[in-house]
Amino acid sequence: MKVAVIGGAGYVAGELLRLLIGHPEVRQLRAFSRSRAGRSIGEIHPALAGRTAQRFEAAAPAEAAAGHDVVFLALEHGESSRLLAGLLGADPGLVIDLAADFRVRDLSLHERYYGPHAAADLAATFHYALADVAGTELRGLKRLAVPGCFATATQIALRPLAKLSFVSPPVAFAVTGSSGAGARSRETTHHPARANNFFAYSVGGHRHEAEIVEQWRAWAGPEAGEPRLLAHSGPFVRGIHLTLFARLATPTDVAPLTQRAWAGRPFVRVLQAPPELTHVVGTNQALVHAATSANGHDVVVQVAIDNLIKGAAGQAVQSMNLSLGLDEEAGLRLSGIFPC
Repeated sequence: MKVAVIGGAGYVAGELLRLLIGHPEVRQLRAFSRSRAGRSIGEIHPALAGRTAQRFEAAAPAEAAAGHDVVFLALEHGESSRLLAGLLGADPGLVIDLAADFRVRDLSLHERYYGPHAAADLAATFHYALADVAGTELRGLKRLAVPGCFATATQIALRPLAKLSFVSPPVAFAVTGSSGAGARSRETTHHPARANNFFAYSVGGHRHEAEIVEQWRAWAGPEAGEPRLLAHSGPFVRGIHLTLFARLATPTDVAPLTQRAWAGRPFVRVLQAPPELTHVVGTNQALVHAATSANGHDVVVQVAIDNLIKGAAGQAVQSMNLSLGLDEEAGLRLSGIFPC
């Protein structure tokens, strides 16, 4: 299988390249980056220095995509929309976008969180690849949009609750590490601003709410309301720890619902105790715990994921495996690092 990664310089791209280098079905892998062209992959992603001698290439989108079975777009938001038309002209077998450009089909919802869509005519051609929910429904699909990291954790918490009745929409309190902000240094990711600190951001509505709301409407119905995401930055590098609270109109024990919802899914583990973030870092797993109060009305669901793997690169590879009919776990049987 011939695979291309376009936009290979960021943290997510580094993880994606690491996973693809170790994937048993990938026979040829090329990485493209305008800003890093000519430099070795190992120089930009030091953990890969001993695994590949390849260098980043520079090429127009159509040239980069031509002849490849799978093309991953690991670009900043907006870039996929700009170059996609030219890329599709090369007729790649499967396109997987890791940015936010094509996660939301409802153009009014997209505009509310992102502004007008730069490639509105292509939005409906992409399928939302929440791999652990979609599963084999991704088989044969040729354009996939990988969910955001916060959205992945939130929806894993929400999915088993979709048919319940709520007093008010669920609210998710989530904390992410500094790697979620990308490789480029900025004020809020600079180490002195993150170490020994904790703060909320996007308090008026995090942009990942757009895809959460769209999927929740599909699962729970258009009258189910809009779940809220309260995003926070924590003083660590990798991972997301999320706590979702909901008040039910009818008393329900959500623990059995959660067990049934994820039965047989290889990358979601339902625990008997709340998850710890360090137990999942470095893996494509989602750790989940669900509990209901004594009166049956108050629900708390907790989820821990690695934002760069389950929340991005790992889910992209998992989606590729499902789309192509490969072993879903191929290239993703990862052991975490503890302590980390």
